[in-house]
Amino acid sequence: MAITNGYTTLANQKTFLSITDSADDTLLENLIESASRSIDRIANRRFYADSSASARTYRAYSNIYVFVDDISSTTGLIVKTDDDGDGTFETTLTITTDFIVEPMTAIAKDRPITQLTIVNTAKSFPIFPGIFSNGLRPGVEVTAKWGFPSVPDDIEVATQILTADLYKRKDSPGGVLGLGDLGAIRMTPLGRDVTAMVRAYKKEVAA
Repeated sequence: MAITNGYTTLANQKTFLSITDSADDTLLENLIESASRSIDRIANRRFYADSSASARTYRAYSNIYVFVDDISSTTGLIVKTDDDGDGTFETTLTITTDFIVEPMTAIAKDRPITQLTIVNTAKSFPIFPGIFSNGLRPGVEVTAKWGFPSVPDDIEVATQILTADLYKRKDSPGGVLGLGDLGAIRMTPLGRDVTAMVRAYKKEVAA
């Protein structure tokens, strides 16, 4: 199968494993895909960028800012508000004029945007009082290309390590690589190193 949104390439993985033939190419592609999605679940976020923008809605907890899922780029970014809680997002905010993206250094550092902040005092993110029937409606609609701008280097290496571990499992029943003078030689627990590498990127609470 072809790799879809994998965090390393087949060629790079084969180099990592010192494999020069193509006998296991399909297996390796499957394992790269599996390892990449496992890293998504460990981090509670994904490290690839959407190719096209799509809309998501959010409930603001402040008139000034709203936390969002990872946004990879300001290209195609559209922010609208539902000013009266009727489920229609009728007001479009203008980036830089009405709001800015944060962290402010995100784009320069090739990291995702995770917050939108109002800078125009005439504008605000709506918060509807909970006593009204529409009080739980999300008041902000964000259309964006979601995900990370690019795959971080350490995420690619973590993917290669996990893929290599999975690849070696096929020849190590029960995690036993072989026998030595002191008994069975076992693989380290699957994903231990990977978890440590991905920990710095873990999103504790989804937006």
